[in-house]
Amino acid sequence: MVMEGKSGILNSLITYPFEIFQFLFKKKKWKEFLASCCVHVFLLFCFVLPVSSEVWDGVIVTQSDFQSLQAFKQELIDPNGFLKSWNDSGYGACSGGWTGIKCAQGQVIIIQLPWKGLGGQITHKIGQLQALRKLSLHDNRIGGSIPQALGFLPNLRGVQLFNNMLSGSIPPSIGSSLSLQTLDFSNNSLSGTIPDSLANSTKLYRLNLSYNSFSGSFPVSLTRSRSLIFLALQHNNLSGSIPDSWGETEKNSTSFFQLQSLTLDHNFLSGTIPASLGRLSELQEILLSHNQITGAIPSEIGRLSRLKTLDFSYNAINGSLPATFTNLSSLVSLVLESNNLDNQIPESIDRLQRLSIVNLKKNHFSGHIPSTTGNISTLTLLDLSQNNVGGEIPDSISNLKSLSSFNVSYNNLSGPVPIFLSQKFNSSSFVGNIQLCGFRGGAPCLSPAPSQNVPEKQKSRRKLSTKDAILIAAGALLIVLLILVCILLCCLLRKRAALKEKDGQTTASAVASRAEKGASTSAAEVDTGGEVGGKLVHFDGPMVFTVDDLLCATAEIMGKSTYGTVYKATLEDGSQVAVKRLREKITKGQREFETEVNLLGKIRHPNLLALRAYYLGPKAEKLLVFDYMPKGSLANFLHARGPETPVDWPTRMKIIQGMAQGLLYLHSHENIIHGILTSSNVLLDEKTNAKIADFGLSRLMSAAANVNVIATTGALGYRAPELSKLKKANRKTDVYSLGVIMLELLTGKSPGEAMNGEDLPQWVASIVKEEWTNEVFDLELMRDAATIGDELLNTLKLALHCVDPSPSARPEVQQVIQQLEEIIRAETMAAASSGDDGAGAPSTSE
Repeated sequence: MVMEGKSGILNSLITYPFEIFQFLFKKKKWKEFLASCCVHVFLLFCFVLPVSSEVWDGVIVTQSDFQSLQAFKQELIDPNGFLKSWNDSGYGACSGGWTGIKCAQGQVIIIQLPWKGLGGQITHKIGQLQALRKLSLHDNRIGGSIPQALGFLPNLRGVQLFNNMLSGSIPPSIGSSLSLQTLDFSNNSLSGTIPDSLANSTKLYRLNLSYNSFSGSFPVSLTRSRSLIFLALQHNNLSGSIPDSWGETEKNSTSFFQLQSLTLDHNFLSGTIPASLGRLSELQEILLSHNQITGAIPSEIGRLSRLKTLDFSYNAINGSLPATFTNLSSLVSLVLESNNLDNQIPESIDRLQRLSIVNLKKNHFSGHIPSTTGNISTLTLLDLSQNNVGGEIPDSISNLKSLSSFNVSYNNLSGPVPIFLSQKFNSSSFVGNIQLCGFRGGAPCLSPAPSQNVPEKQKSRRKLSTKDAILIAAGALLIVLLILVCILLCCLLRKRAALKEKDGQTTASAVASRAEKGASTSAAEVDTGGEVGGKLVHFDGPMVFTVDDLLCATAEIMGKSTYGTVYKATLEDGSQVAVKRLREKITKGQREFETEVNLLGKIRHPNLLALRAYYLGPKAEKLLVFDYMPKGSLANFLHARGPETPVDWPTRMKIIQGMAQGLLYLHSHENIIHGILTSSNVLLDEKTNAKIADFGLSRLMSAAANVNVIATTGALGYRAPELSKLKKANRKTDVYSLGVIMLELLTGKSPGEAMNGEDLPQWVASIVKEEWTNEVFDLELMRDAATIGDELLNTLKLALHCVDPSPSARPEVQQVIQQLEEIIRAETMAAASSGDDGAGAPSTSE
């Protein structure tokens, strides 16, 4: 029905009243005339006049939409009063007065109420909102079923109801919304089968039904959808085989399939991997793990030149890796753990030059480890454990400086472990290989016998010559002399220790004399070198080790940087310390160095890594000694862990607070700008407390070295944009780095990994701008979004504030700490007052 305008109806009733009435009276049709007038007046008041006689601001909502919104409000539970603005008169509904409502030409086009703690259910009268384009109610506690009426909204483009308590099935009518582009029902309690009719929405590009209880088979119709880009059905109860009809087109059709992400993991899918997946040329991610898939990997998978992530783990896949696998030139993550794959790992694996993660654990691979693996410089994780791989570990793997996780345990490997690998990784990476030697905790490698290349018959006939006898005797004498020297050294060391106990004033006088010369040691103790020379200066009380103890400790390389190399040193008594050996050519002169390092040695704060000692060697060596942090760096803790070790939100928030507290102490109490703050120099103790490392090192280095370090930090994604011109760090650049690490903890993504050509802050900002904020957060955090939603959203806003491109717009560290405390306090108060930990988040973005 086309409604007449208000002026048109009134004119028809006023201009010719007498003529109309006379004509109708003569024709005896006055009853029809009265009925027509009543209908016109009814339409006038229902559809044109506002629902209240109050003065409106020029925007009129239709009576139908007003009634629908009233019904919508009545069926929702609003414990925090967000819908109080939805008054009974309808005034302001379309002029910004009603929370979460947007209109166009008097009709509701958007309902946006995420993170509000809403309960109840969605009214079926939502079908009256014929102009509705977007329904966003995610991260609430809304239950009940999905209204069938959603399918009758012709303009509906986006439905976001994830992270609620919806039950029942998906109405097939949803597929009737031909304008639908995004549909997200993830993380609810929905069940039943997935309707084939969803594929009727020919503009649908994003479908997320993950984390529900859907059962039945995979809808064949979805495999023929040309519009889908993102399809997520993981963590359901789907069964049967995956249809082998992906990318099918009609004859002479030039249709283009856009699917980029297919996640079907954690279901009960069986059968084989569809070869037709090879037709999806845009596919970048396939996740089929934790299913019951059998058969071999089809060679057609090798056609997916854009594929970045492939995870077929925890299935029953057999056969060997197809030769076409090496055509996956964009592959970053290959996870095939816990299958029945066998045969040789391809020698041509080094063609995959972007590989970062290779996990082939718990299979039946045989043969040897390809030496070409050492050519993949981007590799960070290599796990070949629990297979049947034999031969030696190739020396070429020592070239992988980015390798942070390596495991070849429980294979048939033999021979020596390359020195670099034995120093970097502990015994758990090598155990279960009986013939493997040369790693910590394993058997030492024996030198080959001098005559190993002599034929057996020749060896048996050979007699011991006079020359050989002399050499053997000389060797025996040398061994005896070495034993005597060791005994003498032990006696001398004991005598020296006794002399130190009797004369306790020697060290004090040495310290006093150095203080007079300007080399102040303050509350420190000095060991003047023992057998090797040099000077060891301790802070914090009595010396617990000598120069000899330190330099003879077992060392394991932990990492390298522009400043130098860091080792884990295990002393003779079993205690461990971290030792940073500074590069001699880039440090300041000895007198200036000592002055600065003694100041750094006084700095103490629970969230700063304390400098415990330093050593100046006779050949200009400079060593800094710190407490050893058993959990390593935040970067490794966050990115190098397995899926079985999640990091919950309270732990991440504690790390954020600890970093901010440590940075505040540096800025306000020590007047130190960190300058190179990254997740790699935030260390974690045994209780996961954050301790900032590498602060103040710029004071020990030359100006040129500090410029190079700042440039390196920029390459890793932590450098504030203005540093490319200023070349000198300040408090606001430290805040920027802190903000990047906060985003790293919120998203689970590494800042050094470019996302569509954008760095981490740019990527997060673009996602938030498009109102898909839920895609920003780490999936581990989204599982608890119903209870931590407020904290996640508000911490994200704070992090984006810290990485604002304009330095003047960034907060000071003190303000960051205050806002973090307010975020936690607000959550605690909300929990105490309503018992609902997930209610009450702002709704400026989704």
